Amino acid sequence: MIRYADIQDFVVLREHDKHISESELRNILPLKRVLIMYREDTFIGWLRFGLFWDNIPFMNMLFILDAYRGQGNGTKLVSFWEKEMAKEGYGQVLTSTQLNEQAQFFYRKIGYTECGALLLPKEPLEMFFIKNLMRLNSRLTG
Repeated sequence: MIRYADIQDFVVLREHDKHISESELRNILPLKRVLIMYREDTFIGWLRFGLFWDNIPFMNMLFILDAYRGQGNGTKLVSFWEKEMAKEGYGQVLTSTQLNEQAQFFYRKIGYTECGALLLPKEPLEMFFIKNLMRLNSRLTG
């Protein structure tokens, strides 16, 4: 099951997501900016996003717990998010990953293409990826 997280999910998200402050997590839950995934009654992962330039959905965090990786759960979660963004009328989505992370191969496999990079001092290169949702939009509306 995939659904938008709400304030009742705060404790489980806080336990696992260490890349966001407690106050910011509380702020984004009512905005429906976090999706959570369960298998039966077991929490297995989440996807957190924001809006780049206030108008392009940007996936900030995709995380599947170790025991549930390699089973298609990440692909299902991202696909659900993309469909939700297409329903909202967005034409494209973005994400990024560091050059030294394996996620870049996952994003390419599911249709994302490189669209730029950022190099911060003392950090690996951050690669940005984009996916066009126009085909998905036409299937949802047509």
